[in-house]
Amino acid sequence: MTDIHRLTPYEVEAVSALARGVWQATYPALITQAQIDFMLADRYAATHIHAQLDDPRHAWWGAFAGEMLAGFAHASLNSADILLGGADAKLDKLYVHPDRQRHGIGSALLTTVQDWARAHHARRLWLQVNRGNMPAIAVYQKHGFRIIESRVFDIGHGFVMDDHVMEKTL
Repeated sequence: MTDIHRLTPYEVEAVSALARGVWQATYPALITQAQIDFMLADRYAATHIHAQLDDPRHAWWGAFAGEMLAGFAHASLNSADILLGGADAKLDKLYVHPDRQRHGIGSALLTTVQDWARAHHARRLWLQVNRGNMPAIAVYQKHGFRIIESRVFDIGHGFVMDDHVMEKTL
């Protein structure tokens, strides 16, 4: 049984640790170790996550199997769209521990994110996924996402993300 709830400040370190483990299992074949280290330091710094926990445009969830963090998700709303009455939501992060994949945790997290986005009047949910991450692309397609473009995003320090942008109408 998996319990999904909004992330608390006390669970931030567990998210950072799980992110490192998932990224080390997934990304070395797709990007350099230097880029992995850069992106983890940038996106999973405790201060960064804590700031997002306090921002109503962001939401973080943890999926727990007993006491163990088995997965997590983060989504955000585009504040400009909120003012126009119909926000787009971005699924920014969704990761599941390699030993817990294919147990429905990712699907449950995705459903939670979609419900949150709908509750905030989002008309679509979009994400970026590395073009080489075929297992993740297949999962998102299974859940109704479609590739709308492929782009290279400069993320600084000489690194880029070579991603598909995918979306799903809500």
